[in-house]
Amino acid sequence: MILCRRLGIAISLMCAGSAASSERGSDGQLSIIYWQAPSLMNPYLSGGIKEMEAASLVLEPLARYNETGTIVPWLAETVPTVENGGVAEDMTSITWVLQDGLFWSDGTPLTSADVKFSWEYCTAEGVGCAQVEKYKGIADVETPDAQTVVVRFDGAKPFPYDAFVGATAPILQAAQFADCLGPRAPECADENFAPIGTGPFVVTDFRPNDVAVFEANPNYREPDKPAFSRVVFKGGGDAAAAGRAVLETGEFDYAWNLQLAPEVLGTMEDAGKGKVIMSFGPLVERIVLNFTDPSSAHGETRSTTAHSHPILSDHAVRKALSIAIDRTILVEFGYGETGQTTCNILNAPELYASTSNESCLIQDVEGAKALLDKVGWTDSNGNGIRDKDGVELRLTFQTSTNAVRQDFQALIKQWWSDIGVETELRNINASVFFGSDPGSPDTFQKFFADVQMFAGSFDGTDPEAYMSGWRCDKIPSPENQWQGSNVSRYCSESYDALALEMESTGPLEKRAQLAKAMNDMLIQDYALLPLVGRGRVSAHANSLGGVVMNAWDSELWNIAEWHRLP
Repeated sequence: MILCRRLGIAISLMCAGSAASSERGSDGQLSIIYWQAPSLMNPYLSGGIKEMEAASLVLEPLARYNETGTIVPWLAETVPTVENGGVAEDMTSITWVLQDGLFWSDGTPLTSADVKFSWEYCTAEGVGCAQVEKYKGIADVETPDAQTVVVRFDGAKPFPYDAFVGATAPILQAAQFADCLGPRAPECADENFAPIGTGPFVVTDFRPNDVAVFEANPNYREPDKPAFSRVVFKGGGDAAAAGRAVLETGEFDYAWNLQLAPEVLGTMEDAGKGKVIMSFGPLVERIVLNFTDPSSAHGETRSTTAHSHPILSDHAVRKALSIAIDRTILVEFGYGETGQTTCNILNAPELYASTSNESCLIQDVEGAKALLDKVGWTDSNGNGIRDKDGVELRLTFQTSTNAVRQDFQALIKQWWSDIGVETELRNINASVFFGSDPGSPDTFQKFFADVQMFAGSFDGTDPEAYMSGWRCDKIPSPENQWQGSNVSRYCSESYDALALEMESTGPLEKRAQLAKAMNDMLIQDYALLPLVGRGRVSAHANSLGGVVMNAWDSELWNIAEWHRLP
């Protein structure tokens, strides 16, 4: 493995290669493979990472996070602070100033009105915006002139950088999306498949869950960038095929999310055509437990708060499922040096990582059995499956189709069987599972199963918006187009109170205390079962320069800098 990967750090420019070409489009075609294919190009209508990544070639925020997690200006001239006068001393407003001479790819100017519209779009009633938490607490967005945006909050906002910052909160063109507000948002296929943007590339062809084609943006603000004239963004297949396509056959230049066993990655890299790159951030592989009943007998109200789960509403069952798992084996078996054991859903930055849940690192099968016995879940008929009041401990366990995840399912099924729980395994094509179609029964947010497994993260280094995602009003439902972030359907007034307190808390140490308390509540209520703290692992061809791995934003955040090496 290359040195940068062994060190477990973001790849620096030193690792990435020499300077970019001097003329826009002079390096020809860039071929990227995201085996979880994007279903649209609008991150506001999807909670999936793949949609956010693809859209970042086109749509941009006012500021974003670099590879160290530092906020850097993007479309804005500078990052506003109290010190430079951009943030009010009482923290009730933040003022952004756009760079001079910004244009949309269609040649029209980007103005403050577009920024304001992006807030209106995500917060419009009935839109089901997946990123609505980014805009929480905004009372108004004012546009005193074409370049100035004043965001006014409904109270002190000690961390005012959620809105319009990072790849999940980009700026939309008001003229293009004007007729796509509210419930009409998902219906605007042309706009959602081919948004007009300010980024280095323009969508020329988009086929959901398959392939997208981009061309260099002729109005991109840096005249000699991007170096590539065309990007082919291919989806489908699996992580192994994507890895081979870069590391062994050289068919592609970049492969994302190589969720593969360490020995498989090592063998691929030994072929000598590419490099594996990795960076640790807040990405956590987890099992999510459904607090609502997904039975099809409930019709349109299945997996909604109208019906509590007949098994998983029992805290003892949830705890038993957790302590029966051997997380050390999962890391060793599935990830090696690209994974870390964790007992937290908020595991990074280090300031926010709780030390109160370390007991999860010790598997306790006998303790799980005793716990179930104590609360009356026993095997009354000798069939190997525990039951109580006529209900058997049978669970449907779903995840995306991926070799590592199917191996995890098999291990966890055996451990749960050892404590008397029968598990039916189900895997779903990743492009569908992480898709944005509100009509599909197979998305992770619709959650028509008892338990499911996937990885989740957040952009930036402040977890306020991320932790607010488990509030009661963030539960996916038909009313919000199934776009809520609280996939477990967990609801606690105490948790909501902590999230609300964090929104108005300034001192970093106190914010960390609140974030840890929310994490501990989720973990100790067993709403989620953290499994592995995962590094972001991708690969690029030896001929590709300029790649700077970023665990805090889109991996494609600096694609305008990518270029072909001699």
